[in-house]
Amino acid sequence: MAYVVSLTALVVLTIMFGFYFSKKPEKARSFAKKFFRGNIAVFGVVLLLAIITLFPTHVSAQTTTSTTETSVTSDTTNNKGLGLLGAALSTGLSAIGAGIGVAIVGSAAVGAISEKPELLGRTLIYVGLAEGIVIYGLIVSIMILGRI
Repeated sequence: MAYVVSLTALVVLTIMFGFYFSKKPEKARSFAKKFFRGNIAVFGVVLLLAIITLFPTHVSAQTTTSTTETSVTSDTTNNKGLGLLGAALSTGLSAIGAGIGVAIVGSAAVGAISEKPELLGRTLIYVGLAEGIVIYGLIVSIMILGRI
């Protein structure tokens, strides 16, 4: 809950400072550097806390006679969390990469089409290739989720 409140406060503060500095651009450059460093520091702390919470916090003694049951259960719990994290990262990072690729290729394609309209078919192929990166990330995440 504290994560949600702190991240929401950061988003609201960023928006408020954006409106403030749009009115006073002379102060914006020096403050933006300081604020960016602070945001990076807070993000690092939140990321460190998120990584720490991936590890189990307690160890209990074995109560049953079967050792394979308890080891499989604890391994499944840890692997499930890491598998979900891997699936989310593969989809999210591939979407970010494809968005950057489509932005670059799309803007170049619009410029090329404005000069030579007969290049429309070729430029659509390039944009489609950039969008294909998301499909690869989605396939990888589906494969990871299928093994959990």
